[in-house]
Amino acid sequence: MDDHVILEAKALKKVFHRSNSKVTAVDLIDLFVKSGECFGLIGESGSGKSTVAHMIAGLLDVTEGEIVFDGTRLPSKPCRKGFLQRQRMQMIFQNPSSSFSPRMTLLYSICEGLRYHSGMPRRQMEERAYHMMDMVGLKREYGKRYCGELSGGECQRAAIARAIISSPSLLICDEATSALDVSVQSQIVRLLMQLKQELGLSLLFITHDIALVSRIGDRIAVMKEGRIIEEGSSAQIISHPEHPYTRKLIASATT
Repeated sequence: MDDHVILEAKALKKVFHRSNSKVTAVDLIDLFVKSGECFGLIGESGSGKSTVAHMIAGLLDVTEGEIVFDGTRLPSKPCRKGFLQRQRMQMIFQNPSSSFSPRMTLLYSICEGLRYHSGMPRRQMEERAYHMMDMVGLKREYGKRYCGELSGGECQRAAIARAIISSPSLLICDEATSALDVSVQSQIVRLLMQLKQELGLSLLFITHDIALVSRIGDRIAVMKEGRIIEEGSSAQIISHPEHPYTRKLIASATT
């Protein structure tokens, strides 16, 4: 890990308009992720953490503030320019099976990250996809299968393969282990940490599980009601939490 900041969100705000009301899901937060770092964003359901992830990934427009990725300010609304600028930023979702088309083979799906912008010949794309499957621990024969024929853990491995095929600098993991069995969760977390080391990745790890992220995160930010209420190193947050909400999260994880 070095001091280069790969991702920065400045005064980020998201307001949803519903009927005659406005709901502020994210309220003027600041965060940054350094190169090679695992940054944990923690909060209970409804805290706004996944909304932050979706804005950073370009899946939601930004109401206020800015997102800077590797020195480039990203567009505030989803668009083709923003999509191209985000090629080195990939997202892994909570439910792996829903992120794959049931009509596409695993091999075809993993190649998606290269198909529309790399100009790579089909055979070369497929060979790279098989290499990614090797890296995440999937047998190459699975390339001919469909997502519905795989377990949840196998689907998530395939999702990770699809994410890393385009050689990203940053992975956004939005509750990437919460839909999996406990034993499978551990396997996926170990895989992500291994890939982080081998590929020099940065991770924005979004979760409600403070015990998990305290083991793998370099720094932690705690969200509540759309705001970051506490931030610091993992050791600092776990050993000396300042906010009552953070203490509540830690207590619930240890009982």
